[in-house]
Amino acid sequence: MCGIYGSTVRYDDNIIFQKLARADFRGPDYSGFEHNGPVTLGHNRLAIVDLDHRSDQPLTYKHLKVVFNGEIYNYKTLKIKLTALGYRFQTDSDTEVITAAYLEYGENCVNHFNGMFAFVIFDTRTLQLFGARDRLGKKPFYYTQNGLDFEFASQPSQICIGRNVTINEQAINEYFVWGYVPEPKSAWNEIQKLEAGHSFCFDCNTGSFRTRKYWELDLNHAERYEGVYQQAQADLTRLITNAVDIRMHADVPLGVYLSGGIDSSLVAAIASKNYNNVKTFCIKFREKGFDESVFAQKIADHLKTDHHTIECNKEEGLELIESFGRYYDEPFADSSAIPSLLLSKHTKKHVTVVLSGDGGDESFLGYSRYKWFNMVNQLFKCPLALRKRIADIISISPNYRHKLIAMGICNPEVKSLYGLMLGGLEYSWLENPNIGLQVPFMDIWSSKSTSMLQKLSAFDTKTYLNGDINTKVDRGTMAFSLEARAPLMDYRVIAFAQTLPDSYKFKYGIQKRILKDILYQYAPAQLFDRPKSGFTMPLSHWFKNELRDHVMDHLSISELKNIPGINVQKSFAMINDHMSGKWNRATQIWKLLVYTQWLKDQRSKAISTYQVA
Repeated sequence: MCGIYGSTVRYDDNIIFQKLARADFRGPDYSGFEHNGPVTLGHNRLAIVDLDHRSDQPLTYKHLKVVFNGEIYNYKTLKIKLTALGYRFQTDSDTEVITAAYLEYGENCVNHFNGMFAFVIFDTRTLQLFGARDRLGKKPFYYTQNGLDFEFASQPSQICIGRNVTINEQAINEYFVWGYVPEPKSAWNEIQKLEAGHSFCFDCNTGSFRTRKYWELDLNHAERYEGVYQQAQADLTRLITNAVDIRMHADVPLGVYLSGGIDSSLVAAIASKNYNNVKTFCIKFREKGFDESVFAQKIADHLKTDHHTIECNKEEGLELIESFGRYYDEPFADSSAIPSLLLSKHTKKHVTVVLSGDGGDESFLGYSRYKWFNMVNQLFKCPLALRKRIADIISISPNYRHKLIAMGICNPEVKSLYGLMLGGLEYSWLENPNIGLQVPFMDIWSSKSTSMLQKLSAFDTKTYLNGDINTKVDRGTMAFSLEARAPLMDYRVIAFAQTLPDSYKFKYGIQKRILKDILYQYAPAQLFDRPKSGFTMPLSHWFKNELRDHVMDHLSISELKNIPGINVQKSFAMINDHMSGKWNRATQIWKLLVYTQWLKDQRSKAISTYQVA
């Protein structure tokens, strides 16, 4: 788990030091770089496996040089196979295994890796660069390419140093819809993201650059699970148990996030069954209705873990808001990033690796919006005119959710409804919200071979899980040099879940049915008999009270005029609606706050290190 960097531009060494220092929090244990012919490779290391300096990077294996961010969980099994084929190794790291696998399997080496990764290999003989990003996009990879000019990094701000970059206004429009900048765009016109499940090749001789998709969800369901429910439960238990086990290997202290929900509790239960004295961590909010720490404590007591509760307060949260841009680089409006940062900050005092329950909601239909959308979808069988009349009746209700439903069913297509719903539905404050909705993977809605629930699951896996959850967790943990591993995001678990009938995951109103039945083998069901609660902050309350002055100062009319793509007057009216209690606009206000802070950071950096046109 580290930060990688590389370039074909021969910068002065002082500039390279600046670029590496910009992301030093990703790898505080060692930082270094090498010039190899036309390529400079750099690395910030967070030592997790084989702590010896022999595994520092850039690492040399025969005629290959490599920089690698992440973990290959099955590297020991791969190492045995490669040793049998004649390969020899000088370290106990997974990094060497990547290079040997590349020599043996070529570009297809990525199909042999089970892990989270972003890496680049430089062949000193052919002057070719080969790199890849893991299947689900857990590790970031940013790059810029123009002719022979190729530069990549874990954090886009590293690329910005020494360059003239310009803000991508269409990407910002997409941010205002989704709450993050969807791949392959970045917040800058000159920088892109390598998409999840893709590899690339760059020829330093010719400047030829190409990408290749090496993995995709089985959207056609060529392999459908034919076994009965009990057999599926047993098969999934084996898969998840192995996914947890291979992620428990580290040469540094390791723990588990335990929120009190189904997913993290399952991971903690399996880990604590097979390992002694597992450390678990959760966060506590003072505000009523947002705190699940009491449930996490009960589960920890049952599992007999070494449990730690961390309190989130407004003062420390505000401090993290101010430093938010240093770690996230791009505008990112998932407010749970703040408690994630806080949880990581205090967890790092105890461990260097932590397992999380991320990935369960998307694959096993856990979000409440799936139940809501499954019901609302039936209304889309009615003509639009009839839906509008129904909406007129529903909108009379003072209930916030009823008003959202009324807005939603007036959309002409169900696919646009889901996209709008993820971002809060109401976009009258944007000049042209339709621009932001035109993102990759919208074609899933035209699939004839999948159910509506399967479409939602696949769509969220490719968009929300990738662009939001993975970004939140990677930046939030790496900000404090903490590695996060997600067993439920093992690609084998994701693929298996895609083959299951809907009824195995959602039946009788029970969501995540199969995961719950597995969990209840480890912990009594009554510990989880409560409504699902998201990992969120009480922003709506804070904005009207403790943070009211902060909001009004940073989102004044003059500040709003600096934001592209919004209607200033409607945006200001929206903020006042929230302050008066007329309408909960916390999601939209947070997006605007994050962007204004990001824009302020860009101007500051432009003066000292790079220019923003």
